[in-house]
Amino acid sequence: MKFTHLTQSGDAYMVDVTAKTPTVREATAIGKVECSPTVMQALRDGTVPKGDVLAVARIAGIAAAKRVPQLLPLAHTIGVHGAQVDLQLQEDHVAITAIVRTADRTGVEMEALTAVSVAALAIVDMVKGVDRSAQITDCKIIHKAGGRSGDWHRAGYEK
Repeated sequence: MKFTHLTQSGDAYMVDVTAKTPTVREATAIGKVECSPTVMQALRDGTVPKGDVLAVARIAGIAAAKRVPQLLPLAHTIGVHGAQVDLQLQEDHVAITAIVRTADRTGVEMEALTAVSVAALAIVDMVKGVDRSAQITDCKIIHKAGGRSGDWHRAGYEK
């Protein structure tokens, strides 16, 4: 197996994408924050003491998608041309979906995962005063489109 981000001597480096042609790319990630019945009721009623949890989480996720190169040392700085974070209250969790788009030289999978992860962290931060048992689970890429490898769907998540 050849590691794309290691030199022959084993040193990490940032892959040069200069020669790649920019293409339209998209990635979708999902995750969830499992919450107690008390937290879920407070979310439904809008009574979480820190305020509008879903609005804060949505903005946190979008902002995070634009900061990936600051967090992941080998990630390229790319134009995040679209970022959507959707939060749905389910029976025992908040379902998070992030869709990130670009027209650039490399994909946006890390941006989508980061958006979901930070949105989830924002939820946990906002509800911890109500109940500290909230937990982040199941963060994963379910779809990517564009680039050299084309379209990919995680089994069970086809559109």
